[in-house]
Amino acid sequence: MLARVIVASVLVAMQVFVLLTHTGGPAWLIAINVLHLGLALVALRWVRPSDLRHLRRGQWLFTIGVDLLAVGVLQHFQHGSLNYTPLLALPVLLAAILGPMMIGLATAACVTIYLLLEATLLSALSGNGQTSGILQAGLSGIGFFIMAVLANHLARRLAREEAVAQSSQAAARAQAQVNELIIEGLSEGVLVADADGVVRNANPAAQRMLMGDAYPKGARLLLSGRAGWEALAHLVGQTFSLGQPLEAELELHVDELTTHRLFGRSRLTRTHGDGQGLCVVFLEDLREIEARVRTEKLAAMGRMSAAVAHEIRNPLSAISQANALLDEEVADAGQKRLTRMIDENARRLARIVDDILNVARAQSSPDSGPPLSVPLDPALRQITSEWVRQNKAGQLLGVHTHADGAHIGFDPDHLRRLMVNLLDNARRHASGHPSSIRVISQPAGPDRIRLSVWSDGPPLEAGVLKHLFEPFFSSESRSSGLGLFLCRELCERYGAQIAYQRSALDLKDGNEFYVLMPTTQPLPRQAAQRNRSLLPQDSMSAAPRLARPSQFNP
Repeated sequence: MLARVIVASVLVAMQVFVLLTHTGGPAWLIAINVLHLGLALVALRWVRPSDLRHLRRGQWLFTIGVDLLAVGVLQHFQHGSLNYTPLLALPVLLAAILGPMMIGLATAACVTIYLLLEATLLSALSGNGQTSGILQAGLSGIGFFIMAVLANHLARRLAREEAVAQSSQAAARAQAQVNELIIEGLSEGVLVADADGVVRNANPAAQRMLMGDAYPKGARLLLSGRAGWEALAHLVGQTFSLGQPLEAELELHVDELTTHRLFGRSRLTRTHGDGQGLCVVFLEDLREIEARVRTEKLAAMGRMSAAVAHEIRNPLSAISQANALLDEEVADAGQKRLTRMIDENARRLARIVDDILNVARAQSSPDSGPPLSVPLDPALRQITSEWVRQNKAGQLLGVHTHADGAHIGFDPDHLRRLMVNLLDNARRHASGHPSSIRVISQPAGPDRIRLSVWSDGPPLEAGVLKHLFEPFFSSESRSSGLGLFLCRELCERYGAQIAYQRSALDLKDGNEFYVLMPTTQPLPRQAAQRNRSLLPQDSMSAAPRLARPSQFNP
């Protein structure tokens, strides 16, 4: 289309020159050239073939037909030595490239017929009977036919190759997006580095392991230039030096207070020619690996404990029955005290056996029986006072109970275990200043109670948050990692929900573990709406924000 505009412009210029020098045909030919140029510009702007195999009739007439007509008129009426026959190749090429083979051959046939008729007419008018003009027109027609066939064949080949290339490019782009989504969704860190130690790419898991939220997006980091990454830089360097995959345990110092223990596996990409390969490092958090091992151990221990607990029940029943018979026989006060002690401890062992069986069977609801109804605020005051006496933490703890008359469906012993675990966890992370630990009870609507344990400790790491309520997962080496797991199991057993959030209390940021408990009876509206000033700032709404669902599922 652009070539048509250029040719039409040249024809206008030539016709102006011929008109000025009086060496050509009539003056009205310049109007034909100007009209041809205008139609070429219109076609360049608005006429676009939608399908190369089906060139519409209007497109054929507006492009190929206009060119044939314009060049034919110029060839017939132009006087002098100018020969416009080569310009007839342009509509032939246009038809052969843009349309199917039939249109290309038809255009070549029209051009050939025109040339033969013109040569025959000139021979008849001259009266000399020479056939050289007719022979030349026939040879030109043969050339136009050959040109149409070759141009159409090349155009179809290019169109097929372009379609294949576009299809391959789309498939490659889709595969690249799939690979990117898979790599981004991996919990395992993937890091790509070159021989100079420059990080070419890292998935989100690797970014969190290396620098957490401070990882610069779109930047390339130098491994040897980062303090605390010496072990990772050494692993990459050794992989390139030895030319083989390696494995090693790494310690990355993110900052002065945070150190990540990782297990790294390096692999080298294949090199082609003189190209330099890349080193791909797979990173796993050692704490997650250890947590998985501990979870497998827990499953095995659960199966074993269920069997052991089932076997303990029979001796316990015999002890309880024998103690009851013995209590009927003795009359001495000291012996009565001993039988009562045996009975209390046997009942305690029976409750422990039931708890082990319930946890092993992963029960999420209380046993069938009469519904429990425990007054929350008096139970909290009793539990916290006992905890303060046992831990000598009178100055650390502040208790704020604002759920007057609220009753919850919770076993008193399980509520005590829940609170003791949360208080022990808060004490390990609190600063030790007065009132650095707070216990708050507050209505959360007409049918729920919100119980929270807040401490002014530092924020938890992202890796710890991810596995906060999992068994045997702890940020401290001396901790068993079962406290928060048992808290979650107890809460789910009674239809409660436990979650964690970072919140502020008295203008101090801290860690808050809160439990949403259903009440056994609806609260009065006044009790559900009063006393809200002592709640953490992130928890002032009537429907507190829960943690993400992954924190509620085992």
